[in-house]
Amino acid sequence: MTLSTEHSHSSTPLDWKFSQVFGERAPGEDLQDVDIISSMGFEKSGDYLAVGDRGGRVVIFERKDGKYTSNGHLSRNELEQLDFSFTSHPEFQYKTEFQSHEPEFDYLKSLEIEEKINKLRWCDTQNGSQFILSTNDKTIKLWKVKEHRVKKVKEMNPNPPVCSENALLAERSFISGQDNPSFGNGYLLEWTEKMGSNTFPSQEVHSKIADIEDTARTRCRRVYAHAHDFNINSISTNSDGETFVSADDLRINLWNIEISNQCFNIIDMKPSNMEDLTDYRMEDPMGLNHFLQRSSHPSLI
Repeated sequence: MTLSTEHSHSSTPLDWKFSQVFGERAPGEDLQDVDIISSMGFEKSGDYLAVGDRGGRVVIFERKDGKYTSNGHLSRNELEQLDFSFTSHPEFQYKTEFQSHEPEFDYLKSLEIEEKINKLRWCDTQNGSQFILSTNDKTIKLWKVKEHRVKKVKEMNPNPPVCSENALLAERSFISGQDNPSFGNGYLLEWTEKMGSNTFPSQEVHSKIADIEDTARTRCRRVYAHAHDFNINSISTNSDGETFVSADDLRINLWNIEISNQCFNIIDMKPSNMEDLTDYRMEDPMGLNHFLQRSSHPSLI
């Protein structure tokens, strides 16, 4: 679920609205379960927002006035001191989206695994690319989001220039050489003149048909699977930028972002007899949820 605001000047109060899905809904329109938002998270600079839904999709929004600002090198305290200088409320625009998870079936346990995104966490930016962790009940994935400059064709030249010797020789077979004067090497004068007039128009044509714009591409870099017997309910990145922790109801695992085939179990609260299992998660003040809140400080682990 999200809270959206109407665009207005910073001197006027925000108009808050409750929404569980993207876009506007007509009165009485049925709400699809796969469209309901299940997780969201801001990148640490505040310029990007990732939103996941029950359909396994991740949508990334970008702040309109944040992409070209020079505040990326400032500390958090310095950024907080600049809050008063903002003349309008921040607005976010669509950047890209991708299908993070698909529905699966565990044949060993006869269990259906939903594609719903449980948690999203941003990682440190590297070489101008953003990285984001997403997880459903059983599998964690690391996604890379990188901007590319793409040329889009606006116009096409219906009569491309004849610059190739092979093209000239091919066209010669359709024209009688008796009606057109030719040279000793077989080239017809008519096509030689065309070649001379159309050999170097490429720069003029290029400026008319090419339009450059920025677009984002996503790629799955790592898949962290088969490490949790129970449903994953939380993930958290550590301040070292190299590790993260994942937690289910009874266990917490420590991962290295670059290694997906092994992890370290740092807390295991699974009893030897599952019949003796009781719901003590909320009773333990130093339980899993409290640990994850402190996991951004490796010295406290």
